[in-house]
Amino acid sequence: MDDDVLTTLKILIIGESGVGKSSLLLRFTDDTFDPELADTAGQERFRTLTPSYYRGAQGVILVYDVTKRDTFTKLENWLNELETYCTRNDLVKMLVGNKIDKDNREVDRNEGLKFARKHSMLFIEASAKTRDGVQCAFEELVEKILQTPGLWESSIQNHSVQLSDHEQQRQGACGGYCSLV
Repeated sequence: MDDDVLTTLKILIIGESGVGKSSLLLRFTDDTFDPELADTAGQERFRTLTPSYYRGAQGVILVYDVTKRDTFTKLENWLNELETYCTRNDLVKMLVGNKIDKDNREVDRNEGLKFARKHSMLFIEASAKTRDGVQCAFEELVEKILQTPGLWESSIQNHSVQLSDHEQQRQGACGGYCSLV
């Protein structure tokens, strides 16, 4: 245990209001899901914080709701904002299609995959409600950041970053992962 090194990474989670950004984060960090959770980070009153929010980020998770096409069509706007405010060119980007547990899908998996490929992003579909893909999304993003020279301090060598103490969520959830180098 004394060989473990903690590395702090700055990862953004962006997307339209209501796509499940907070739910994805809570599912990953606390393994909880609250269907009444309010997703407020994208509200206009927080827009003055935008430049500092993006500054120094090493990774970004761009989230859309597979049951709401408008959250998918507005992804270009989020990428433009990312390009405007982000201070790194080698930022690792991951596209997450959330809410795959719902039946009323409006955005096909292949559309998400095509968008991700077009913009050189990692891609996965997930459900914060059922846990599907959540652990994998964060782990794959962090792995890619750690594999990208210059994104984190190279002074820490020969150490691994442990994301969690439990592996029960890895039951094939990475099947929808698409790595683009």
